[in-house]
Amino acid sequence: MAVQFKMVPKKNMQTSPPEVKYFPCAVSQGKVDLDTLADIVASQSTMSKADCYGVIVGLTHAIAMSLADGKIVAIDFLGSLKLTLQGTPADSDADLGKANISKINVVYKPSKELKEKLKKTTFKRIR
Repeated sequence: MAVQFKMVPKKNMQTSPPEVKYFPCAVSQGKVDLDTLADIVASQSTMSKADCYGVIVGLTHAIAMSLADGKIVAIDFLGSLKLTLQGTPADSDADLGKANISKINVVYKPSKELKEKLKKTTFKRIR
């Protein structure tokens, strides 16, 4: 099935008068939950749904633990995950501490293999 998209108008307020340009925006077709992922993996392997479910849950725990240890998690064919921090500045290096950290983000970088597979994606415009 094709990825559906629609055109979304956005104003460029930096021009005078403001210009309206149209950009493509992907339209979600719902969600896939853990139960469905386990069904899909089980149907394509020799493992049972319960085994797949356990592996996926265990993998998420292992990823969280590794990220919390300050490591980059690299998963072949999927990509890599790493933590980035947002925070408030300090006047000096000595004043900087964990109180300055306001937010932790997980950054995902897809693998070359995944990017290649996504190049074959088809698109369908909806109105």
